[in-house]
Amino acid sequence: MSSPLDQPQQSPSFHRGSFTEEIENARTDLSRKLLLGDAPGESPSVTETAPTLSPSTSAAPSTPEIDATDSPVTPPEGEDEALVADSFAFAFDIDGVLVRGGRAIPEAIEAMKVLNGDNKYGIKIPYIFLTNGGGKSEAERCGDLSRQLEVDISPAQFICGHTPMSEMATKYNTVLVVGGEGEKCRTVAQSYGFKDVVTPGDIIKADSATTPFRKLTPEELKNSKERDFSDVVIEAIFVFADSRDWAGDLQIIIDLAMSKGGRIGTLSETFEEGPPIYFSHNDVVWSAAHEHVRLGMGALRGIVEYTFQEVTKGKKLTTHAFGKPQIGTFEFATRLLKRWRKNEHRLNAPPNTVYFVGDTPESDIRGTNLFNERAENDWYSILVKTGVYQDGTEPAYKPRVTVDTVLDAVNHGIEREMQRRKDRQAARKPKLTDMPKLSLEDGKDVNSFAVMSPAEEREIEVVV
Repeated sequence: MSSPLDQPQQSPSFHRGSFTEEIENARTDLSRKLLLGDAPGESPSVTETAPTLSPSTSAAPSTPEIDATDSPVTPPEGEDEALVADSFAFAFDIDGVLVRGGRAIPEAIEAMKVLNGDNKYGIKIPYIFLTNGGGKSEAERCGDLSRQLEVDISPAQFICGHTPMSEMATKYNTVLVVGGEGEKCRTVAQSYGFKDVVTPGDIIKADSATTPFRKLTPEELKNSKERDFSDVVIEAIFVFADSRDWAGDLQIIIDLAMSKGGRIGTLSETFEEGPPIYFSHNDVVWSAAHEHVRLGMGALRGIVEYTFQEVTKGKKLTTHAFGKPQIGTFEFATRLLKRWRKNEHRLNAPPNTVYFVGDTPESDIRGTNLFNERAENDWYSILVKTGVYQDGTEPAYKPRVTVDTVLDAVNHGIEREMQRRKDRQAARKPKLTDMPKLSLEDGKDVNSFAVMSPAEEREIEVVV
């Protein structure tokens, strides 16, 4: 069926059918031409038959520039590939958000499925993990988390509390590494590129009187390195993971903090010559299997600083911390997310929004909000109720939103993005305020079209 727009405007167009049908057909044809920009009679456009994935689609003409801004997904390059969200991503804390006491929080397993495409929009959303925990290599932590969450997780999308310390491997030669189980932290530090790694066990093996109440086990004695520390200079101290022996580790850290330039067994006259001390994070408490939170590395950091001030009669010790809420850790996460999106999903542009999901207001929420003040994109903080934060209390640092579980956090982020896209499309959808006028009289106005009544059509047929 042709439209009045296909006919010369010098004479009225006419069609078979009732008068009411003619008006309806004319409106339909004109609406289609104004909204879609295609000529009547042609086959439906790609925009009509294959709308981009979203809860609603716009009938407005599409351009590459508009699509890049409005679409939250990138079309797949192959038939077997899934759509990927390119305008947003997620970053997750682990303990208290995904895992508690070594076991996955049930909603976390479902959340991973949603992120990997099992959602009503059929899209995959890029995500990374940003935890203050450590003591193992990123690969080992990913193996543990993969089994817990029943999904493959790559070290390329994972940050431990001590991961950013890897960027300091070229700055220091001989370092003391504290914390963790057995020799794992030494191995991690060596994998980062640290050339000469000393552990508390090495120092105790050389002089058992260093820690009066700690004796090395046969296994520790076997694994600890035997060396002469008379000419060794400890250039920096790195607390990679939570201490398994607070008293012994505290004693050795204080000894070096009070030493002459990091030389074991020496005592500074000014107490200002010790090596710098770095902690992989500053969480005072964390969520474990116990019903109440447990003390974390931040507590040990506070004890080190307090003890130093007490034994030096007032000298202040300044230590340094990585991890959340430190801005440097979020900057490291930004670089990691950029590489992961590019290598895994072929996305070169940064996401407009990163949804960070955490359970600790003092580190997760505080860090996200602080970083958001200087980041080029939007870092959106989400607090869950499955970890450190206690429901019903006022968080010290307020999130953008608080939800029950990580699954609720993921769904909140996805629906927020889809609604934002829907709102943008509605804002630029053309309004039909300038449609041509339909008149029963001969079209005299350039914006008018004559519509024939059935009686007029019969008269014309008789003449013909």
